[in-house]
Amino acid sequence: MKRAAPFIATAAALIAAPGFAQDAAVAATAPVPDKGDTTWMLISAILVMMMTLPGLALFYGGLVRAKNMLSVLMQVLAVFSMVAILWVAFGYSLAFTGAASAEDATALTPYIGGLTKMFLAGVTTGSNIEGFSAGVVIPELSFVVFQMAFACIAGALIVGATAERLKFSAILLFVVIWFVLAYLPMAHMVWWWGGPSAYDAPSGLLFGHGALDFAGGTVIHINAGVAGLVAAMVAGPRIGYRKELLAPHNLSLTLVGGCLLWIGWFGFNAGSNLEANGLTALAMVNTVVAAAAGVLAWSFGEWAFRGHPSLLGGISGAIAGLVGVTPAAGFVGPMGAIAIGLVAGLLCMWFVISMKPRMGIDDSLDVFGIHGIGGIVGAILTGVFAAPSLGGTGVFDYGANAVAEFSMGAQVWNQTLGVVIAILWSGIVSFVAIHIVKALIGLRVADNDERQGLDITTHGENAYN
Repeated sequence: MKRAAPFIATAAALIAAPGFAQDAAVAATAPVPDKGDTTWMLISAILVMMMTLPGLALFYGGLVRAKNMLSVLMQVLAVFSMVAILWVAFGYSLAFTGAASAEDATALTPYIGGLTKMFLAGVTTGSNIEGFSAGVVIPELSFVVFQMAFACIAGALIVGATAERLKFSAILLFVVIWFVLAYLPMAHMVWWWGGPSAYDAPSGLLFGHGALDFAGGTVIHINAGVAGLVAAMVAGPRIGYRKELLAPHNLSLTLVGGCLLWIGWFGFNAGSNLEANGLTALAMVNTVVAAAAGVLAWSFGEWAFRGHPSLLGGISGAIAGLVGVTPAAGFVGPMGAIAIGLVAGLLCMWFVISMKPRMGIDDSLDVFGIHGIGGIVGAILTGVFAAPSLGGTGVFDYGANAVAEFSMGAQVWNQTLGVVIAILWSGIVSFVAIHIVKALIGLRVADNDERQGLDITTHGENAYN
């Protein structure tokens, strides 16, 4: 069976610790984590957490009006904290456990895991997981915290779509429902498998179909982007949308936040290799050049269409390029990464400038326009530029222990299947979730509170005094 390798770290399945039945000789030969790999994974987890706190918080905070600055910061902070607790309580178990053999599998195995590791039961300082190289392991706890950081930023991304108008309680409840019913199943479907030593064991639905997602194009960006679009559509536009100037209040903060996102993205993409080697370096190079290509594509495109290259456009292009290369980071060469960054930058710019006004949906901070569109572009183009003939790494066949013959048409189809399932799954879950929230507690703050600003009316403080 062909398997994508090296795949995002999140795909790794648990390796059973030596049991009492094993003799001392077998136990002595058990793989031992390399300190360099372990250190890199912990650093990567820290970098990804920096993407949310403070990166995403400042990026979003600068884009809203001054009267809503603190509300956005608080939403990002609260979502991060809430998802971190849910992750160790049951999220990790549901995303990354499952049947060890075909005989143990059920109808739900391809879609969701179990609760055997609820509250991190059995996850100790001595338990390890296998990455994408047979026999190479890292401490399981390093994998837990790395994936926790992914889950936290995915939920926090949604905040930008409904900024400046939703109740604090409404956004928190919506993210909880989305996390349980959309994020965890998508993570399981795309990333869960048996590992190199059990490559023919059951796996997640999309992983089994051969969909490539190195660091979260479908699981995080498309998933969160669609959720944000649906929430913004149901919530309705801000008061004064397309009638008043709703301009960002501090683009300097947005640049600082965007640059923190860019630097943190090295942990996001390069950390997803689960070890420190040449492929990790390739993912890092691809992350740099794709973002740079996105900056230039958006800036020069805006220059051509609007007559000026704006700072907001430049940093938006960087994020678009980063989103685009996320699913491809370990599968394409640098030239492929540049091409993906250019296409993502241009198409995201087109959607934000041209399509969004026609749709009439107030996605406040362009969550779908950048993360949704960029994720779709990157996921599909991964199937093109992963081709060895175009400088990509191809698809590894663990059964043959070699790179398999690459079919671009078949891989693009696999990628498109992943995109369609991600859009439908997140769209349906998000639509149901936002209506549940609306029925239970309502979505919008009072009109007078929205006009006055959420900082003072919701949180009782001002960003600037």
